[in-house]
Amino acid sequence: MDRLVILGGGESGVGTAILGQKKGFEVFVSDKGEIKPAYIKVLEHFEIEWESAQHTEAKIFNADVVMKSPGIPDKIPLVEKLMAKGIPVISEIEFASKYTDATIVGITGSNGKTTTTTLAYHIMKEGGLNVAVAGNIGDSYAKMVAEREYDVYTLEISSFQLDGIVDFKPHVAMITNITPDHLDRYDYKFENYIASKFRIAMNQDENDYLIYDADDKVIQNWLKEHPVQSKLVPFSLKEKQKEGAWLENETIKMNIENKTLEMNRDILALEGQHNVKNTMAASLAALLVNVRKETIRQSIQTFQGVPHRLEKVLKINHVEYINDSKATNVNATYYALDGIKKPIVWIVGGVDKGNDYKELMPMVREKVKAIVCLGMDNSKIKEAFGNVIDLIVETYSMEEAVKVAYKISERGDSVLLSPACASFDLFENYEDRGNQFKRAIKNL
Repeated sequence: MDRLVILGGGESGVGTAILGQKKGFEVFVSDKGEIKPAYIKVLEHFEIEWESAQHTEAKIFNADVVMKSPGIPDKIPLVEKLMAKGIPVISEIEFASKYTDATIVGITGSNGKTTTTTLAYHIMKEGGLNVAVAGNIGDSYAKMVAEREYDVYTLEISSFQLDGIVDFKPHVAMITNITPDHLDRYDYKFENYIASKFRIAMNQDENDYLIYDADDKVIQNWLKEHPVQSKLVPFSLKEKQKEGAWLENETIKMNIENKTLEMNRDILALEGQHNVKNTMAASLAALLVNVRKETIRQSIQTFQGVPHRLEKVLKINHVEYINDSKATNVNATYYALDGIKKPIVWIVGGVDKGNDYKELMPMVREKVKAIVCLGMDNSKIKEAFGNVIDLIVETYSMEEAVKVAYKISERGDSVLLSPACASFDLFENYEDRGNQFKRAIKNL
């Protein structure tokens, strides 16, 4: 019996443990931190051996294969030792995809992944497909493969998950955009991060598709130097495409594999230029898995967006509070600032992943009236914007940040939580940060 060792007892780890056991592996789960009680309950129910708050090397180095949770860097000594011993270290995406024949739509990118994945799933579900959504969002992909048969998976896939693939091959791959992010995990080299994103297409052949943003210079330049085997399906707001999607006046036009679709951008439920792109990408994926045109048109009108992404929370004294906690990098925050028309009190900060705030400067000058820093170290933000914004206040809890924003804001303003940083200094994750923001507003 092959031994499967899983590093990390969270959603992906426990899901992989369930699938591994079902497929006849001897399974062991090891987490250096504390495994949450809910996950322990699941492991005990399935009688899977586990350990918490430690890694016992004797129980790990006898593995035939190791599944590593995406949050664990490749550079930690334990992982480096495993690799040196020739033990394969893979991601959940790699492990689970071996056990399903479903069509896979794999979606990656620096921004827009969650919205596009959720929208693609929404369209396909409305189209009557037996489809599931998983990966970096929702339930574990491995757990879904273990428990049910689906015809199609829409998977949101992070660069960390792609780093751990060997044979994973989506029929439809998508790169929404690439901007500098997570550079702390890629030796502060942007090209390492770009290469990681393009791993999504590395096993594709001429029968597969790569949907990508043709307006993104980083993607275009990379494709010129590193051609892929799959059929290229570009989308653009600027130029007409022979095959793919583009914007002509105010009409979104698509042409792919002799299928055409037109729709007025006014019908989109989501606001902002970036969401026109997200809609193009999701609609192209839906066309490629044979969803009817009319269904696509109807679905994009009923889609409500995703929590923590430009989510309107409440209006208090004619001030709008907007939760954009999912903006964990500069580019995502750029879209948020761009999409808001009122003067902004901006709550920003957290764990800096090598951010360069320069590209935000024109937006900040034009739209931001005050900055509320929320993080353990705000020096970089103060340095970047200290000369252009008169009022910058430092805070160290969400409650404090919201109270300060409430005092500063005036009738007709927006209070925007769009941190441009990771959340791990003060919060469990971006959801926890967004939920604390919503709670603090309701407690005002």
